[in-house]
Amino acid sequence: MIFSHIADAIKTPHIIHLKDNLYIARFESMKVYSTLKAVETLLNKNLIQPQDTLLDSSSGIYAYALALACQKYNLKCHIIASKTVDKTLKTQLEIMGATVEPAASAPNLKMDQENRVKRIQEILKQRSDIHWMQQYHDDIHYLGYQELSNLIINSFDSPQMTIVGGVGSGCSTGAITTFLRDAGVEVELHGIQPFGSITFNSQHIEDPGIIIAGIGSAIPFKNVRYELYDHIHWISFDYSSAGAVNLLKKHGIFAGLSSGSCYTVANWCHSNFDHPCLFIAADMGHRYLEPVFQNPNNDLCSQALEPTIIDSLKQIQLPWSCMSWNRNSQLETLPISINA
Repeated sequence: MIFSHIADAIKTPHIIHLKDNLYIARFESMKVYSTLKAVETLLNKNLIQPQDTLLDSSSGIYAYALALACQKYNLKCHIIASKTVDKTLKTQLEIMGATVEPAASAPNLKMDQENRVKRIQEILKQRSDIHWMQQYHDDIHYLGYQELSNLIINSFDSPQMTIVGGVGSGCSTGAITTFLRDAGVEVELHGIQPFGSITFNSQHIEDPGIIIAGIGSAIPFKNVRYELYDHIHWISFDYSSAGAVNLLKKHGIFAGLSSGSCYTVANWCHSNFDHPCLFIAADMGHRYLEPVFQNPNNDLCSQALEPTIIDSLKQIQLPWSCMSWNRNSQLETLPISINA
């Protein structure tokens, strides 16, 4: 197949059978799906025009996706970049024509995120020619994942599935699950959070090694639909890192830190089910080379990792906690029902 732009070529994941009923959806950059569709929709509705500037903040893969979409549709791109945006990615963005503005220096990811939002508000007050994409709040970012859900349906032809993925902005796991359920597939959704994230109330627990920026939040995200999730997992940097290393060591798949989180969780829970268990590997592992892959003989890599099963948000603890959320729409303490 010949594509008209690289974004169209890389958006589709490779779905790979790892073992038993365990599968991975391995992306080069997952958010290309949602960003392309969001920008296309805005153009079709005349909410933006060619040569307009699209603005948002990002810790990495959304910035890449937005820059690609802007290049494809002849738009300008302005990124308020987290400290997790490394030199390699920054260079790519700038060569593609994006303006990359580092957020004000901050001692942690929480303040980094707050500084990025503050800077966006300042820019919006100064300029009228900018459209803020609001990846965290505008549900237009759900639309692109219908194509992915159709791919999953056609790949598995199964009436029941387990999906494991980071919660993040809420759009990826939330949208995939919504479209699958709308199509009649019975989905059990496991959402993953880092410690320190406000989304599912672990902000009071500090993970010393945390750099899993893309799957958690320091501010409320309107795109997170709590009622979609069956189980929530809070998982540490060390356990996520071990998962990423094992994914490469055992299956030859070089993926990012959130992918390691998903692999750790899916590798534990997939044996509880007879139906396919598909986990999401949202990006490649390049930007995590030093903090994750420089110690491939980490002791955790050889251990069978398991969570602490909890029935109250007050019981969340390092290094890995799992709670049945039961599709509750609010942050409440719920009884558990998972078969560990």
